[in-house]
Order: sequence, then structure tokens, then C-alpha cells
Amino acid sequence: MITITKSDEENKLVVINELEKNCWVHLTDPSKSELESVEKMCGIPISTLKVAMDPEEFAHIDIEDGVKMVVLDIPIIEKENKIYVFSTIPIGLIFNKDYFVSVCLKETSIIKDIRANRVKGIDTSCKVKLLLQIVQRAEFKYLQYLKRIDKNSNQVQQRLQESVKNNELIDLLNIEKSLVYFSTSLTGNDRVLYKIQRSQAFMTNEDDIDLIEDVINDNKQAIEMCNIYRDILSGTMDAYASVISNNLNIIMKTLTLLTIIMTIPTIIASLWGMNVPVPFMNSPYGFYILVAIAIVLAICAGFVLTKLSNSTGGARKLIKRRAKKK
Repeated sequence: MITITKSDEENKLVVINELEKNCWVHLTDPSKSELESVEKMCGIPISTLKVAMDPEEFAHIDIEDGVKMVVLDIPIIEKENKIYVFSTIPIGLIFNKDYFVSVCLKETSIIKDIRANRVKGIDTSCKVKLLLQIVQRAEFKYLQYLKRIDKNSNQVQQRLQESVKNNELIDLLNIEKSLVYFSTSLTGNDRVLYKIQRSQAFMTNEDDIDLIEDVINDNKQAIEMCNIYRDILSGTMDAYASVISNNLNIIMKTLTLLTIIMTIPTIIASLWGMNVPVPFMNSPYGFYILVAIAIVLAICAGFVLTKLSNSTGGARKLIKRRAKKK
């Protein structure tokens, strides 16, 4: 799909039907015929337009034959299986002296917000400024989505406090995956922004120099926030893993104690069940005596094992206290 817009006298974007000088051409998942049409009208090679259509394309800049291209990763949010998934996709921002072209595989809220004039001061004739304004809007979306990710993480953790289930753990893994995508993309964008800042081919206007400094600061803030959330989430998942492991150890310890206690009556019954002379074999109360002996021994064994278990736990607590003091 091709959308052509141009800024008016009030620096607001308006949709136009035909290509004009200093307009902005946006391509969303373009077909081959649309790419060929833009190549013919704008003089931008189709090979350059196709670069941003690779989902695995990394962030970089390229300048060739008067055509300047910047490929960056922008955040997106999609609904999959009744849950929202955060990820990133590349966007190509390409311009020459007459036209500005952006290429993306999917329709994003970033481009929608700009076309809806939610970003002030858009001037399609100032191509570097337009590029930086798109990037700045992307940084705003990164920060917005990171806050939503943190909110979702807190909600999942609250559910985990009530009951540890696989669904909640899988949700935490998906959140961590989103943070990994964001962190990798933001780091790549950071390198590209520094290259743009040092490039004389881009930085020819004093206003652009000030704007890119703001964009770099926003990107650094997003990187720091993403790293903080990743560290918190990683520590949380490690803590829940320890809790799950500890609960499993408690269950296994309880089952072991029950097994040992129940083994004592089994041993006694096996010994008195042999076809050899045994004590109390001629007594009318022999059965009751053996049952009483088995119960007493089982109670004694349970008492001793419980004491040993408690003493081990106390020793562990003592070791932890001494480690904290050190």
C-alpha cells in the first residue's frame, strides 16, 4: 500500500493523490508493482527499497548515488492467542534531494500517529528532520511499551504469588523475550544514531544537531529502562525457580519420611510372617503386641527423623546468618 503525504503551510500533513516534490511516500508491505512504481517516480533503486522488507535486517545507514538510507528497528505490538506480544521490525527511511520514502512490512502506530498530526512541526521538505522525528516517535513508543511490559510483569507476578502454574511462567518467559528484542534493537539503533550524528552528509542544519541529541538521549533512556526491567525480571524468575525447587525438596523430604516410617511395620510383619518359631507365636495377644510394637517404633522413628530434619534446617539458617554478618 502506498500513502503520499505532504506538509502544508501550518506544518500539518495532508494526503495527496499525486507525487509532488518534497512529499513523503510511505510503503506498507508493498507489492512488486508498487516498488517498481516508486522506483520510477522517485528515482530510488528497487534494491534499496527491498532492504527494509527483510524481517531480519539489522540497523545501519547507507549512502549511494545521492540516495541516503537509514534502517532502524521500531517496536510493534500484536495480539496472538488472546495475549499481546511485543517485538520489533525494521523500517527503512530513504530520501534523496526531492523525495522522502519510508518502507515497512506492517502498519505501525508510529506512522499512524505522525500522519494523524500527533507530532508537531512536521515539514516534509526538511528530510533529515523528518527522519529524526520518526525515530523520536519510535523512541516514545519504546518507552510506552516498556511501561506496559513492566505492568504486565507485575500482574503475572501477583498471579504467581497465589499459585505457581506453567501458564504464568510461560508468560514471564514471553515478557523476557520481548525485553531481549527491545534491548537488541535499541542497542543497534544507538550505534546508527551516533553514526548519523557524526556524518556530515546528514548533519548540515543546526536544528537537526540539537534534535538528534534529544533522540540519542531518549534512546539511552529506553536502553537503561529495558536493562532495569530485564534485571528485575531475571531476578524474579530465579527467585521463583528457587521457590519451586524448595517446595519440591519439602515434598520429597515428606515422602521420604513417610516411606521410612511405613517401612518399619512392613519389616516387623515380614519377620513374624516367616515359617519359623518367633516370639509371641503361642500368645493369644501376640498380634496386638506386634501391632503395638510396630506403632511405637514408627512413632519413635518419625520423632527422630523430624528432629534430624529440623536440626539440619537450623544449621542452614545459622550458616546464612553468619554469611550475612560477614
